[in-house]
Amino acid sequence: MSPPPLGIGIDLVDVKEARRLLDRWGDRLLRKVLTPAEREYVLRFADPAKFLAVRLAAKEAVYKALQSLPGTREIGWREIEVQRTGEGRPTIRLHGRAAAAAQQSGARILLSLSHTERTAGAVAVIAPE
Repeated sequence: MSPPPLGIGIDLVDVKEARRLLDRWGDRLLRKVLTPAEREYVLRFADPAKFLAVRLAAKEAVYKALQSLPGTREIGWREIEVQRTGEGRPTIRLHGRAAAAAQQSGARILLSLSHTERTAGAVAVIAPE
């Protein structure tokens, strides 16, 4: 039997709201919440709002899941990076305090993302290695 998860997080983001934020704040928003690689990925699309929304949902879900670990309260947006494997599956790369907390706890992150034209969602599970 597998050990229980160390933390679970879920989040939903309205794509229309992400579009509104992007229209209002533009590159300033993208630089604040996304890593350079994430910005590059999101901006490849004609309508980047859906891809921004799913990354915001993923980051928030991971942040919520990480709250079960010590020293994670002050984690910033760019310390959680959404990446894609060669097969296109989403994965998370942690930086700074987020990486230190996960490494210290011997944790790995499992991530599931979904999006429609209206809503983006993410579920993150912090599991022991």
